[in-house]
Amino acid sequence: MSEPSSATPPWSVDAARGLYNIDRWGAGYFDVNSEGHVIARPLQEKGASVDVTDVLADARARNLKFPLLIRFQDILRHRVQAVNEAFRGAIGEFNYQGRYRGVFPIKVNQLREVVEEILDAGRPYSFGLEVGSKPEIFAALALQDQPGGLIICNGYKDTAFIRMALLGIKLGKQVIMVVEKLEELRQIVTISRQMGVEPQIGIRVRLLAKGAGKWAESGGENAKFGLSTVEILAACEILKSEGLAHCFKLVHFHIGSQVPDILTVKKAVQEAARYYAKLRKLGFELQFLDVGGGLGVDYDGSHSAFDSSTNYTLQEYANDVVYYVADVCNAEKVPHPDIVSESGRALVAHHSMLVVEVFGSINKTDLAESLTFGDQEHPLVRELLDMRRNFQRLNKLEAFHDAAERREDAHSMFVLGLMELQDKAKIESLYWQISQAVVETFRGQAYIPEEIRKLKDSLGDQYLCNFSVFQSLLDHWALGQLFPIMPVDRLEERPSRETTLVDITCDSDGQINKFIDLRDVRDTLAVHPLRSNAQGPEPYYLGFFLMGAYQDIMGDLHNLFGRVNEVHVFLEPDEPAGYYVEEVIEGSTIGQTLSSVQYDENELKRQMKSQMDAAIKSDRLKPSEAMRLLDDYERGLKDYTYLGS
Repeated sequence: MSEPSSATPPWSVDAARGLYNIDRWGAGYFDVNSEGHVIARPLQEKGASVDVTDVLADARARNLKFPLLIRFQDILRHRVQAVNEAFRGAIGEFNYQGRYRGVFPIKVNQLREVVEEILDAGRPYSFGLEVGSKPEIFAALALQDQPGGLIICNGYKDTAFIRMALLGIKLGKQVIMVVEKLEELRQIVTISRQMGVEPQIGIRVRLLAKGAGKWAESGGENAKFGLSTVEILAACEILKSEGLAHCFKLVHFHIGSQVPDILTVKKAVQEAARYYAKLRKLGFELQFLDVGGGLGVDYDGSHSAFDSSTNYTLQEYANDVVYYVADVCNAEKVPHPDIVSESGRALVAHHSMLVVEVFGSINKTDLAESLTFGDQEHPLVRELLDMRRNFQRLNKLEAFHDAAERREDAHSMFVLGLMELQDKAKIESLYWQISQAVVETFRGQAYIPEEIRKLKDSLGDQYLCNFSVFQSLLDHWALGQLFPIMPVDRLEERPSRETTLVDITCDSDGQINKFIDLRDVRDTLAVHPLRSNAQGPEPYYLGFFLMGAYQDIMGDLHNLFGRVNEVHVFLEPDEPAGYYVEEVIEGSTIGQTLSSVQYDENELKRQMKSQMDAAIKSDRLKPSEAMRLLDDYERGLKDYTYLGS
């Protein structure tokens, strides 16, 4: 067997772009500058850039600890404009006779600053909100202050929910209650009569067309929400009998979140448009067709039908929705409806990134130099020493197989009590050194055997990161959702280490070992070696991108790690750095997270003081020491829940 070449192509910033695919998933909002720093371009090529390392320096100057969430509010505004302009362009191209009326589903990101920014950016487009719970409608009624402002009410509804929706109608808003179950319609009719206000009603149809990807089961004929064809006809009869047929305003459907394949969208839109057309022909003067959510985000940059990607663009999505609705309506000779979409993920995913600090690394060969070898080593140790010494003359695959066999022999002998701990440690260390050498000989080759690929992954480091997967990246843990992750600086240097990421929770699931790649899912992330200087370890930061959808609100308090510190960044040409931090939202303190699980801060202090008093009385502590320790405890309750540097 001929030995593979170890030639490695030169490194550059362009190579970094390609390695991490930032020029693909970044969607024009993120890039790498000539200094090797990640930059944000909130207005894509039409505006200034923000160096992320400058934002981190600003945060440190404000004594904000990591992890840190950065929101680029201009990206949020740009996404609102992009979605609306895409539909405006499609409407013009296909001579569509209706309007586009987008709404933002609050559940995707309920943070007030996010919702307010979307409403403000969407004001020229009459952009609205979608709610699915009582707390959400209370928020929406207050924030949606435009006359005729659109609010779509999805989800199951009780009396209080319905009353709030009807209150919105009394205030001059266009609040449409989407009927999810037939019983809801009767309740809406009853309460509207009591309040003396005519309801505005939508019906969610349960399509046979299903979505694709991780959320496919939220659609289809067995979906949680929606009415069957028989139930739709029954609802129509109720509306007619109650004299409320004119209140039927909207047909709604939803095929799931993050739909990766445009063919799924086309089929669903055609089916739903047919429902709209047939109901129109039955005499119902419907105004809206709501195509729900599902507009995906290309998290991995592959532009494919993979779960974490999309094989279509925003403009293609808008074109297909508009074209197929028009096509069906023209065939059925009914008016074109106003099109509503609930594209929350596509609006908010790009605007937010999480920056975490790497605290240290765990490496299988780190302590190899601490082992010393003598003349009287165990026979298996001597065999592996010979392999290491003569490695360049050996067949590399054969050497790896032999080393793996010796390691397995050593394990069996240790379990049977026939090998000492020191010998087992030496054999494991030598095995990993030989394995590392084998992997290096295949670096940069066009073809790498599968077992060597797996070996390379198993040799990877573990970088210990100051964050909680369960708080900040819940969809990755629960659903296997992939997010772009990369270093935020040093990108002018070749990343020479391969690693998985582990968080600071005590849970073995608190790790990230799946990363984006154009061809497949990677098991490791390319990173730089950690460095130290005279002052100690140099900080090393990783950015987690496209974090704006769902992650903020769905994270839990596993190990009582709370919300992270947050800064909101706006472009400002008059500022020296080209931006300013508009708002800082401090993360949860230890006292706040304890309070969320029923610990009273004052009672905790009282109990600790009681124990200090007892320690003083028993001479275990001096009074001055006890009071100093009690002060440390009380001040600690005000600390950030994450680790300090």
